[in-house]
Amino acid sequence: MNKAELIAVISEETGITKAQANGAIDSLTGAIELALKKGGKVTLVGFGTFSVSKRKARKGRNPKTGEAIKIKAKKVAHFKAGKQLAEKL
Repeated sequence: MNKAELIAVISEETGITKAQANGAIDSLTGAIELALKKGGKVTLVGFGTFSVSKRKARKGRNPKTGEAIKIKAKKVAHFKAGKQLAEKL
């Protein structure tokens, strides 16, 4: 499912316009991004938790040439499914 399909489902199920559904999704994702940038986490009970994980610097290989390269440390978004969501899958 892509964003357009999600907007259509939300619009149909809630009776709001597609523009309003798009605004709601943008607001939700923006709020999650802001919380993660500040180093926090977002927990939606029954759905899951968004958080930030740190990846250490490591050595890798260039798949084309096979030469060793250094991969820098970085922060990545992480999602852990909640119990109710995991049970439904």
